[in-house]
Formats: sequence, C-alpha cells, structure tokens
Amino acid sequence: MWSSAASLLALAPLASAQLKGFNYGSTNNDGSCRGYADFVRFFTEAKSLAGGGSTSPPFAAARLYTSVQCGTAADPIAAFRAAVDTDTALLVGLWASAGRAAYERELDALLRGVRELGAPLADRVVGLAVGSEDLYRSSPQGVANNAGAGASGPEIEGYVGWLRDWARGTLLESKPVGHVDTWTAWVLPENRGVADSVDFLGHNSFPYFETTRPNSIDQAADNFWSALAQTESVSSGKEVWVTETGWPHEIKLTPSGRKVGPNSGAAVANLDNAQRYWHDIGCPLFGSRNTFWYTLKDANTAQTDISFAVTPLENNTPYFDLRC
Repeated sequence: MWSSAASLLALAPLASAQLKGFNYGSTNNDGSCRGYADFVRFFTEAKSLAGGGSTSPPFAAARLYTSVQCGTAADPIAAFRAAVDTDTALLVGLWASAGRAAYERELDALLRGVRELGAPLADRVVGLAVGSEDLYRSSPQGVANNAGAGASGPEIEGYVGWLRDWARGTLLESKPVGHVDTWTAWVLPENRGVADSVDFLGHNSFPYFETTRPNSIDQAADNFWSALAQTESVSSGKEVWVTETGWPHEIKLTPSGRKVGPNSGAAVANLDNAQRYWHDIGCPLFGSRNTFWYTLKDANTAQTDISFAVTPLENNTPYFDLRC
C-alpha cells in the first residue's frame, strides 16, 4: 500500500510552495463563533505540532472557508489579523453557495481586510479559493445525498471573474485564484469551464465516504491517489492542491467505556485508522505538495457522531502519534 502511494506521488506534478496546514472553520463544533484569540491560539498550536517528517516545514498555513467574520454581515474574518500576528500563510476562501448578494459580502470583507491590514496581510495570502464543493452539492450525486445548496459551473466561473475584477489594482491582483471541489465534480463535462478559468484546482478527497467502492482503511491509499489522479486528469497541467483530506476517529463511548465510531461502508472511524491514514496519506504529502489537512479542531456542526480533529478544542495534545 505504501509503495503504491509513493509511486503515484512521484508521478504527480508538485506545487511550488509546498504549503502544509489545516482547514479552519469560522465556528466551533457547537456553532459558537471563532474570534481573533481563537485563531491566534489555533495557528500557534498548529505550528508547535510535531509530525510530518523532520525535514518538512511546520504546519504554518491555514485554509479558510469564508472571508466574513461569524456573527457579522460583512466584517473581515478575524483570522486575517491572526494570520498577520502569527505569520501564518493563508489560502483565503470565499463562500459561493449562498447567492450573489452573499458572495458580494465575501468580496467586500476580503478587500476591506486588505485595505485595513495592507501588505502584512496580502504578503501572507498564497491563494484565493472561490467556493468549496459547490459543484458537488449541485451535481446529481450531491442532490441525491442531500448535500445542501451549491452553485453551478457557470455561476462559479462568474464569481471567479468577479473576484479578478474587484482585485485588479489591489495588493491581491497577482494572487492565484482557484476553486475547491471533489474529483467527482471536477470530471463532469459541465464543469470544464471552471477548470479552465482558475489558476489551480483544489482537491477534496475522503476515502472514508467513498461507499461506491471497497473503502476500508486497507483501500484508503489507493482510493485517495486514484481520486487525485482523476482531478489531475482535467487540470491541463495546472497545480492541484490537496485542500481537504483526513480520516475520522471515534468520539462516542459504549457502556463498557470503549470508544467507537460509525461505519461508512467498510470504513470504520477509529483512532488506529485515523493514524494509519495520516501515515499513509499525510506523510507522503507533507512537504511535497500543497496540503491542508482536515482538520486541527472540529468545526462542522453537522458532524456530531464522528470527529476529524487532530487535537481537541481545549488543548494541543494530539489524539494520535503525528510523527512520520
């Protein structure tokens, strides 16, 4: 399994910056808003984590889903200032599945943040991601899975152009613009225009949820690398960044006190599998390809029976061994 993953990685085009970081939602798992102090603590804790190999960079990058601060209409997210104060690289996200008015507020918040913080923020922005899995949610597969509101290919193409227009003449003008989605959405012919319109493709992949094929932890590496190859097949040589991947662990207790998690097909959520996935997938990625792991701290209010977090909200003690 390891040799198969490594050989596929060697054949893949590598991102130049070799960013290594985590995804950060704007809320905690209980729905409470994250503020400046939270982001400062999380970004600082991420940098202090051991793991990822002795020669690879620290976890010094962050991917955001939105530019709007939770609890406000269009204020810049507090993570912007936290990134400046902790010297954290940012893949900035703009939520694109709530309609044009909401997307305009994303643009307003982003550009206001750059005006207020200037070059210290702009210099830490490594990319701008228009949307996250919008194409998947609007696809037949996403609709069948009740994945929620999405956006069509033409809508995302329009939002990409809108961002470039608004960024022209600002400190963000030269930043690469991308979109983040699943391989199943990237390969659809109707989304070809999105792949053509962006500078990089963000790839989200969770073999744990791949129930249409054998998906136990034993198949996880092959499923991940084959999914990545599918996204690369429509990238026309553009960089493909791994923007989300991970394996969940258990959070529930049985009456006997044993922690267990749900199954997804043949995939089982437990700490041993989460650690194995980190070793088999994360370790080859870290320092070799732009990678944003899912996730340092849980933030998905819809996931109450499993946890993807590497560390608990309360402290910085990893749930499993992160050494590669």
